[in-house]
Amino acid sequence: MASSKGWRRKAKGLGLAVALTALCSAANFAYAAPVSMVVGGSTSQPIGHYDFCKIHAAECSVRSHDSVPEQMTGKLLHEISAVNLSVNTRVKPMSDVDNYGKDEWWAYPDNGFGDCEDYALEKRRELNRLGIAIANLLMTVVRKPDGEGHAVLTVRTDKGDFILDNLTDKVRLWNETSYRYLKRQASDDTGHWVSILGGDEQLVSAVK
Repeated sequence: MASSKGWRRKAKGLGLAVALTALCSAANFAYAAPVSMVVGGSTSQPIGHYDFCKIHAAECSVRSHDSVPEQMTGKLLHEISAVNLSVNTRVKPMSDVDNYGKDEWWAYPDNGFGDCEDYALEKRRELNRLGIAIANLLMTVVRKPDGEGHAVLTVRTDKGDFILDNLTDKVRLWNETSYRYLKRQASDDTGHWVSILGGDEQLVSAVK
């Protein structure tokens, strides 16, 4: 009789442990960052992009109503990885002050030099030429762990938002990076920007 009660106590304890493990797993899943960013409403356009649009007006007036994310395939992953590596290798880092004599200037790095926004713009241009919809190639402003502002390119896919970054040759999902995501181009209008929920609207450094 005593052994039977002991077995039941052990079984009850095991059941409780399993239930707690399942609950913790569910909680971790619920609080894990989604593979696609959750965007909010309209927000301010970075001054560098505003000036870029005055020169490249056609590129900042593309409307893409009812756009859908790119289908992530092995071919697409190869293309975005190859472009990320190629641009990171070809373009040499240089500040806007040294390159253009201005504190903040977004431009294609046609002279072979650029800062983070210029890398991202070039990747956007090259991927669009490969057939990826402009609605899925979104300039994005983030904050690095040290608080400095930074710009990357987001590729929107049905498997999540992938980040192309001049600071790494590895293409990663946005939730696998250490950045705080602030805002990005709207997928339906290349001249508008939207906030990223969970980000911080108070920007710092050169990308505000």
